[in-house]
Amino acid sequence: MILTVIPREQLDGVLDRFTAKLDDPLSRVAFRRIRATSADRAVGAAAERHRLAALSLARSLGMAVHADGVECAFNWDGRALDGATEAYVILHEAAHFVLAPSERRRVVDFGLGPGPDTRDREAAARAAVLCPLAREEDEAAASLLGIIWEARLGQPALASFLDQNWLEGLERSAHSHFAAVVGKLRHRGLLDVKSPAVFDRAATNRTGRAVAARTAEPGCTPDPFAEAPGEFAEPPRPARRASIRRSFEPADTLSLKGGSPDLPSEPPGRPPVKQGIGTRVPRG
Repeated sequence: MILTVIPREQLDGVLDRFTAKLDDPLSRVAFRRIRATSADRAVGAAAERHRLAALSLARSLGMAVHADGVECAFNWDGRALDGATEAYVILHEAAHFVLAPSERRRVVDFGLGPGPDTRDREAAARAAVLCPLAREEDEAAASLLGIIWEARLGQPALASFLDQNWLEGLERSAHSHFAAVVGKLRHRGLLDVKSPAVFDRAATNRTGRAVAARTAEPGCTPDPFAEAPGEFAEPPRPARRASIRRSFEPADTLSLKGGSPDLPSEPPGRPPVKQGIGTRVPRG
């Protein structure tokens, strides 16, 4: 759900202002690649191609996917992904999978509580293990990582960037929030502006969220599934396709990796970015 609708004729100017506020090279590279994509969702055959590419990426990370026709109560039920959603939803859930410690990968909706299209909302709420602040942090990281994956796959990342309210608070904190999340993803080994532009799963076996206890607000219980230093997330399954490996121009090299340590916080008052994520795609 877009909180502040930007008229299309004003969009370029708004994006220019956002770009001008980004100081660090990695944030500029990441946003430049997002901006180069479409602000409109794909439809028809193109949307289906995007969905299949997103499912291929999810499987390459080790995510099982429910068979066609299986009625799913959750986007992720702790065992497999509901593939009957749009590509950007699949990539968002795949980002949650990469970000989550191994134990939380086995929890309904990654222990984050119900999402917009969760059908069994009571069960998802009972399975929630993170406090609201930690959920917002996880949603921000998953949102941006999924959007960057969309850009790398040539999908409409800008549409997701707008839908998930990354421009909200443009004159105040939008740019600093974006840069902070980019920085955290880089710190976790998920982005590297200097490395060759390839999708690299080697870092999925990084240490978990042991830093959470040092960064949580008072009264906010850190992730109970945070992994101690030296412990590792579950290894991904072998990649099934190499077609998702794409290159940026030499000046824009940006590598995506897997990982699992700490997450950033959203600015005060920013709503969880998961709002609006979760459109089911009916299939015959």
